[in-house]
Amino acid sequence: MFNLLWGALFVVVNFVFFLICYRFFGKKGLYAWVGMATVVANIQVAKTIAMPFDIVMTLGNTMYVTLYMTSDLLNERYGRKEARSAVWFGFFTLLMTTVIMQMVLKFEPQETDIAQSSLQLIFGLMPRLALGSLTAYFISQFLDVRLYSWIRKYYGSSRQLWIRSNGSTMVSSFVDTLIFCTIAFAGMYDLKVWTEILLTTYLAKFILTAAGTPVLYLARSFRFAEEEQPTALRENGQLPL
Repeated sequence: MFNLLWGALFVVVNFVFFLICYRFFGKKGLYAWVGMATVVANIQVAKTIAMPFDIVMTLGNTMYVTLYMTSDLLNERYGRKEARSAVWFGFFTLLMTTVIMQMVLKFEPQETDIAQSSLQLIFGLMPRLALGSLTAYFISQFLDVRLYSWIRKYYGSSRQLWIRSNGSTMVSSFVDTLIFCTIAFAGMYDLKVWTEILLTTYLAKFILTAAGTPVLYLARSFRFAEEEQPTALRENGQLPL
């Protein structure tokens, strides 16, 4: 029960930081969030936890969901091109982190060093986790951007944001989960545990996506002076239409 209650608080904290990052730093904050979340999520996913009813799941799901929220918000506010750019930025951030940390592990530690074993334990898994994550992230995020734009053609009103966001994310997050679990965990666990991780991970993402919808509506309502100024200048005839 502790993990369930602590997990609920954990989700709230993640969503609050997501909103703060966007509110104070605007579009740059969303790019910063993508860079941070792609790395942190791949560290968290190495930890498995037990939930009520003997359900086994990995951490990182909340961070992954906020990545979809970020790309959807960028698509909504700034267009498909910005959303695709953010996906490429996240892909590069994770690739860069993986390469650098593998080089860090190759250094011979000093006799009194206390960090090598811990770093090895965490980042030693990263090549396989990163391969699964990079592949899943690349495919699912671009799928999400494309699906969001496609759904927007049919459900484009401001009130239908939840249809665009949930529809695109729930499909693409299943693709993400299937690819990642296959590459990262196949052979590490027996079929029963692997299937349980797959299903519980997707179920967690499904629930978190729905829970994040009000957060996405709130984030979309934020207004920034530097983004409003060009519009005002155009309306005043000071910039070409």
